[in-house]
Formats: sequence, structure tokens, C-alpha cells
Amino acid sequence: LAQSLFALFASSLAISLVFAIIPLCHNVVVLAVVMAVAGLAMGCIDTISNMQLVKIYQKDSAIFLQALHFFVGFGALLSPLIADPFLSDTNCILSNSTANASSNLPHIRKSLVPHHPGNLSHYDLPMKGMVVTRVSYAFWIMALINLPVPIAVFFLLYKERMVPCFSSSSHPLLSADELAMETRPVEKDDLSTAVQRPHAAEGHDDLFSCCQSKNFRGASYTYFAVHITGALVLFMTDGIVGEYSGFVYSYAVEEPLSVVHKVAGSLPSLFWGFITLGRLISIPVSYRMKPATMVFINVVGVLITFLLLLIFSYSVVFLFVGTASLGLFLSSTFPSMLAYTEDILQYKGCATTVLVTGAGIGEMVLQLLVGSIIHDQGSYSFLVCGMIFGGLAFTFYTFLLFFHRMYPKPPSDMDDSSPDKPAVTDDTGQYQ
Repeated sequence: LAQSLFALFASSLAISLVFAIIPLCHNVVVLAVVMAVAGLAMGCIDTISNMQLVKIYQKDSAIFLQALHFFVGFGALLSPLIADPFLSDTNCILSNSTANASSNLPHIRKSLVPHHPGNLSHYDLPMKGMVVTRVSYAFWIMALINLPVPIAVFFLLYKERMVPCFSSSSHPLLSADELAMETRPVEKDDLSTAVQRPHAAEGHDDLFSCCQSKNFRGASYTYFAVHITGALVLFMTDGIVGEYSGFVYSYAVEEPLSVVHKVAGSLPSLFWGFITLGRLISIPVSYRMKPATMVFINVVGVLITFLLLLIFSYSVVFLFVGTASLGLFLSSTFPSMLAYTEDILQYKGCATTVLVTGAGIGEMVLQLLVGSIIHDQGSYSFLVCGMIFGGLAFTFYTFLLFFHRMYPKPPSDMDDSSPDKPAVTDDTGQYQ
């Protein structure tokens, strides 16, 4: 826990520093290096926060994972609103030809749609002159908004007496906040502790224990199959999130829809808004519904939505309806899949790293793939790609269910760890 908290502190502090430095970068190579540091820090935060929630709360982690990813979506929805007042409607460089360039901007935006990549030669954009952009303030505001996060993590380290230079006389926080232990029946505490202790002794005491080869000795092929199929599901679903939010604007402004630019610009915001709403709704839903069922509803909903978008591809109204529906179905896929996969593998935390990595690779690769396909085949291929990715996600999830049935479980906790067991309550009415 100490290693994880120190990594979260360093990563969150690095993000604030990076956002403060970005406006000062006047060289594209320096900017690329700075952005790479930001990506590395965000990847550490994503992996560690998911992994620690799973390891601390175990069977109760589904609710906390939904809450965590609600704030991920909320941040993605909020940050463009913070930046928007500082974006210029005209060219950011003043010169003698600024007036002509400013009048050309709507036409240039139209030409930047991937289907028309070569129509910019006749536009005159000034490259030298006085820079008048105010976008730097957006980065500095985001750096300040993020600054309380490393401060809060450091405070937690201090309260947990994990900072070598400081000594705290106060009582540690986590000893009074072990919700996962409090919600289990008393008579099962000793049994669950006895079952989990051997797993904890198998080299899971440090942050990089999942990479140790001794943990893979004697593992069945279904152990690796569960990791791979779970990662492939998130590869597809997170890839859909990235490619849809990145290209739905380009699809909307192209023929046959030809949506007005300002209206089309609201589609990514609508998409992320319903992702955030869906994750908020999923917090109480995950309290009663099994993660396996939630993932099934998600992948089937994504597949049906893309099918309807293809059928009603000439309807602007249904494009907005389908965008909202897609956001709802994709919203809880990631946290539900984490909870489901870790439940199969007895909450060791290693699957979280594999799944987060698979999701990140999918979000990167599928955007590049879809962008090149749209460039060559036109905007309609955007929906066809989404349909194919949704079908692959459903196929991989079917394989995951198959390998789950074959995966061996310890006989002492087989009934309790099975995600197919219905939810029960103890004598106090608390959910198990």
C-alpha cells in the first residue's frame, strides 16, 4: 500500500507540473516529451487506483470501481468546459492577412475532415506574427485544480505513518475503514483469512509481484485465457470509446448527414455526458446486479446500438439518440469487467494490470485504425467499424464465460467466490 500511495503521489504531482509546463513549450520535441511524461503518470494512476480498490475491498470492489470511473467520466466531461472560454474563434496569430484567414476558418474546419485531406493548399494561414491565444490559462487552471490531489495523497501517507521524515501520533485511517472486512459475516472471517493468506504470501507484497515468474508456475491454461479474453473485451470496448468520441464529429459533418458544425461539436460532449450519467447510475445498480450480468448487457447494448445506427444512418435525430445510448452501454463496461475478472481469479490484483493495459492499447490502436479506414473508405465505414468491434467484444466475452466455467477454484470458497451465486444479505441486512 505504501508503494502504491507513493506512486500515486508522484504521478498526480507530475500531472500538475506537466500542465503548468505545457504552455511554456516552444519546441514540438520538448512538448512530445512532456506529454509522454503525462501519459506515463496517468497510466500509473489508472492501474494503481483500480488495483488497490480490488485488493482492499475485494467482493465489494464493484461499487467502488463504478464510483471511481464515474469521476473519470466526470473529469472528461468537465475539462473541455474549462478550456472552452479560452479557445479563440479566430486565428491565434495576428498579421496583415488575419482577416482573410479568419473568414476561411469554417471552410478549413470542413476540409480537415479525414475524407478530404488534400484541400488546404489554397488557404492562406499566417505563420508569423503576434500570438494572441489565451489557451495557456486553461492549462494553468487545470494544473491548479489537480494540485489538491497529491496533497490529499500525501496527507493519507502521513496519517498512515508511511512518511519516513514525519511522525504522526494520530490513529491510522484504514484500520477503521476496512469496509470489505466489516461487511462479511463474523463466522466467515477466519475462513476467508485462512484462504486468502496463502495467496498473499505468494509474492504479492510488492508493487511488481504480478510480473514474477514464480506466480505463474503450475497455473492452468484457463488462468491465462481469462486474462487474455478479459483484456480483449476491454481492448474492443475502450477502443470504441476512443474512436467514437474522436470521429463522431467528422462523421456527422460529412454527407449524407451534413450536420452544422456547431451542432456536430456537441456530439462528443453528449457521448461523454451519458458515459458519466451511466457510471453514476451503475453505482447503485452494481450493489444488486452481478458484474457478469452488467457486462453482458453492455456488450449486447453496444452491438444493437451500432446495428440501429447503421439502419438509420440517414437520420440526424437517431445519431443523437444512438450516441446517448452508446454512452450509457459503454459507461460501466470497464469497472464491471474488472470486478468480474478479479472475482474469477480470487482478487489477487494482477488481472487489473493486464486489463488496464489492454484497454489502453485498444483506445490507442483502434483510433489509428479507424482514422485510416475513414480516410480511404469514407465516413460510412465509421459505423461499420464500430459494428465489427462490438461483435468482436461480444465474441470475446462469450469465450470469457466459457473459460470461467472451466477455471478451477479452491473448494473452501468455491461457493462464495462464484459470480453466478445470487446476492445474499447477512443478519444486519448488509450486502455480500
